[in-house]
Amino acid sequence: MSAAETRAEAAATAGVGRAGFVAEHALFTAEQKQAAAEMVDAIEQLGLQTIRVVVADQHGVPRAKFLSPHATRAALSNGVDFSGAIYSLDTGNTVFPPAFADGGGFGIPEFTGFPDVVIVPDPTTFRVLPWADRTGWVLCDAYFGNGTPVPLDARRLLRAQLERAAKLGLTYVTGLEIEFYITRAQSGVRLEDTTQPAATPTVAPFQLGYQFLSEVRLDSVNDTLEALRDGLCAVGLMPRAMEDEWGPGQLEFSFSPLAGLAGADAALLFRSAVKQICARRGLLATFMCKPLLPNFFASGWHLHASMVDEHGTNAFSDDVDVLSATGRSYVAGLLDHAPGMTALVTPTINGYSRFAPYSFAPDRICWAVENRGALVRVQGGPADPGTHLENRLGEPAANPFLYLAADLAAGLDGIARKATPPDALESDPYAADVPLLPTSLADALDALSADQMYRTQFGDGFVDYWLMMKRAELARYDTARSEAEDPDAAGDAWQMREYFEFY
Repeated sequence: MSAAETRAEAAATAGVGRAGFVAEHALFTAEQKQAAAEMVDAIEQLGLQTIRVVVADQHGVPRAKFLSPHATRAALSNGVDFSGAIYSLDTGNTVFPPAFADGGGFGIPEFTGFPDVVIVPDPTTFRVLPWADRTGWVLCDAYFGNGTPVPLDARRLLRAQLERAAKLGLTYVTGLEIEFYITRAQSGVRLEDTTQPAATPTVAPFQLGYQFLSEVRLDSVNDTLEALRDGLCAVGLMPRAMEDEWGPGQLEFSFSPLAGLAGADAALLFRSAVKQICARRGLLATFMCKPLLPNFFASGWHLHASMVDEHGTNAFSDDVDVLSATGRSYVAGLLDHAPGMTALVTPTINGYSRFAPYSFAPDRICWAVENRGALVRVQGGPADPGTHLENRLGEPAANPFLYLAADLAAGLDGIARKATPPDALESDPYAADVPLLPTSLADALDALSADQMYRTQFGDGFVDYWLMMKRAELARYDTARSEAEDPDAAGDAWQMREYFEFY
């Protein structure tokens, strides 16, 4: 590099992050150091001009800065200053805590005054986005300026649970199965739409619904499916299956199993990629559970999970029984903590419309073998190396890191206690005499508040923060209803403004 180039790079990178932050706090593993060198080489060799440094916020929504190549190289050493104010925003972009009180309004000293946090790229997540010109993408972890992890970063929560599993010689493996809607955008942005939150976009159906798994219906939108397939494959997310679901324009994508953080990282990138690729085609994709549009049906996110031991053997599989003792204890943990877990994996008011009898979504706390009406569905059987559990509790809008962390924490608690679940149901789960799931976000939040396991594993600070944020969201919803002549219509309109475009 010439002297002039050196001066230019120094000018371009001045003020990026905190000098030497990554080395000072020993934040990179040997694998990440190698990946960082490969990332720098790729940026140069591919001629990338923009690299998006992304952090998942508390809602599981990607927040980003777009950096130059010079600034990105600096970020791998220094991190990137990023506004900590994102943690004060609910789904409507409303500041919900008393933000300038001590501790940012939620009792964390480092948040006093809402200074910047430092986001550090994880170079193992680096991708090149084929739908954007000469653009790279990398996921980050969030730290305070003193080098301690931000306790509200759900990626950190998941990493901690993965470390718990590793101490038992277990690796957590998950497969994604996510339903969502694609709609056709009908209008551009007008001045009157720029409210907070924004006005609900006007859309039309993407395709006809209610012909489950129809080849012809899928073929009618094949050009979009091909664009999604190609874009996802280019970033390392090859769909295992793309399916026509139930409602108009409702699709389901599923993916092969991934170990550890990779499952949640993939879910975050998948949702963002789908929305971006669709937007370039005049479409609006949404992961809102149930868009309140005529004839639309609720969507779910079914989390398929298993454990692999140190020998690479499925720890949930048994030679004789449908589940091993470890697998049964994991089920027990999921059932025991299902009420509190609901607030974490069905985090929107809208998501509770899904828990209806005979809807193929659970409405009560039970498990069964190969039964789609149960909360926990066992897939596989004796001596089947593919045996795994399907947690059917979550909605597509869930924070991926929080969903996996909540599932794993509950399962590990069951394993630690050697807990035994009740007998698996062999009949109609919707008629079973077992406890019901929470029927509203308010009830789920009360259950989470009382769940000592989640308080122990995630920390009182995180749980109380989540409760504060979600109860503030509920209060805004209740106000919108109470001030309207038609509370139901006002509530529906509020949900659409709040969630439809955001998720």
